[in-house]
Amino acid sequence: MRDGIARVLGVEKSAGSLSRRIALGVAAATAFAALTAVGARVQFHLPFTPVPVTGQVFCVLLAGCALGPRLGLLSQAEYLAAGAAGLPVFAFGGGAHALVGPTGGYLMAFPIAALVVGAVAGGAGRRRGRGWSFAACLSGVPVIYVLGAAWYGVWCWAAGTGVEVGRVIGQAVVPFVCVDVVKAALAAAAAPALARRLPVD
Repeated sequence: MRDGIARVLGVEKSAGSLSRRIALGVAAATAFAALTAVGARVQFHLPFTPVPVTGQVFCVLLAGCALGPRLGLLSQAEYLAAGAAGLPVFAFGGGAHALVGPTGGYLMAFPIAALVVGAVAGGAGRRRGRGWSFAACLSGVPVIYVLGAAWYGVWCWAAGTGVEVGRVIGQAVVPFVCVDVVKAALAAAAAPALARRLPVD
């Protein structure tokens, strides 16, 4: 009888613990979605490209490395959903039209980049230290560039400005490489301490 009750209580305790972990995970993902929105307000505009330098990439890389692949992806999916719903969380405000603007490819790449960073990190934030975290964060940058530049080329074609590979890369990739390496380094430095306090998946 006593063993039976203990087993039932154990199951209930386990279920309660799982529910709490899920709730904490969703809350952490939502917090990182909000952080990415704040990062969008930190922006610097270059005179030769409509793509601004923002703090979003730092937040995306940090989300993937600190939260892990699934929660990192969830955080950026929440961010895109909020922006598409009209909340002014993107660099150019909010609304679904932002997803088809010149920076739409970068935005759509954010969940994938967070997923890749989290998968490469593989617990780096808790066990492997900043060197591995830096490599993991760097792995997400090409994902953002490929999708961002590809869509930027489509946008240029639709706008009638012509599509030249060199011009697209020069406006959508090259100006951001150095600063994004710095963002990756900063995200890698912050990830281990955060990961030890967050519900990493």
